[in-house]
Amino acid sequence: MSLGSFIRKQFIDILQWNEDRDGVLAWRHPMQDFEIQYGASLTVRESQMAVFVNEGKVADVFGPGMYKLTTQTLPILTYLKNWDKLFESPFKSDVIFFSTRLQLGRRWGTAQPVTLRDSEFGMVRLRAFGVYSYQISDPAKFYREISGTRDEYTVDDLEAQLRNMVVAAMTTALGGSKVPFLDIAGNQGLMSQSISEQLAPVFDRYGVKLDNFTVENVSLPEELQKALDTRISMGMAGDLGKFTQYQTATSIPLAAQNEGGIAGIGAGLAAGAALGQTMAAGLGVGQGQPAQPAQPAAPAAAPVDPAARLQQLKDLLDKGLITAADYDTAKAEVLKKLTS
Repeated sequence: MSLGSFIRKQFIDILQWNEDRDGVLAWRHPMQDFEIQYGASLTVRESQMAVFVNEGKVADVFGPGMYKLTTQTLPILTYLKNWDKLFESPFKSDVIFFSTRLQLGRRWGTAQPVTLRDSEFGMVRLRAFGVYSYQISDPAKFYREISGTRDEYTVDDLEAQLRNMVVAAMTTALGGSKVPFLDIAGNQGLMSQSISEQLAPVFDRYGVKLDNFTVENVSLPEELQKALDTRISMGMAGDLGKFTQYQTATSIPLAAQNEGGIAGIGAGLAAGAALGQTMAAGLGVGQGQPAQPAQPAAPAAAPVDPAARLQQLKDLLDKGLITAADYDTAKAEVLKKLTS
């Protein structure tokens, strides 16, 4: 080797990673044609680990601290190189730094609804989402299984794989829980714990430790949610008999203010009662009660005694349920029919 070539030969004497960009999990120290100087300084900060890779094999792993790279601090690499203790020449190896910080608030969710069998609704499609956190716990395993020889490996690269594992575990947990959809909200804590226990060994296989896993929400698709809302509304109506009585009581003063006055009250009350009976019968069947036999049509109403009708109108006027103008109009109609 000429003197000029020897002078141009470049060595690395300081290896460190400043983590100047968020979201990077693994970063390879740029080598190119550089060689690492024997006795060079390696700085591994808290929340970092460094892996030396020689000829495609993981040689050494360093935790936080400052190291002088010698045969004493690189025993495995020394063995691979067959170095003598007095051999102090430069060497080439890949040095990859790994971030072991907790990656918090990572979101997961089902891209498509998961079809499951529910004890109350039959076959339903559910969506779920939540958050989880993790950290690299075994950088050598992570290098072999995940990041490989890339110059940089990011959180987004990893989570494209992790989310598939999470959704698969979520589907298994929902399908095997046999918990009705209406009870899932009260069991989300237990479900989170169950899924976390399933995922922990899967993450560990890749050198990743699952720190926390949370199910925030499990929901139905929009069309099924509307059906559930309708069912809830029907349940809130309660006793339809009492509801119909209330409607009848409030309709009298309102009918007196509408077009036709008090004359339309009878028809309105009859229609309301019929509608209430129909709804009650329909709900009774839908909620497991036996269907009631159809009732025969009511006989035609007997003619109303004009004197009794006038007395009813007078009672309504005295109670303030109708106005004097409504009373006079209805009274005129009764008298007109009497003289016609």
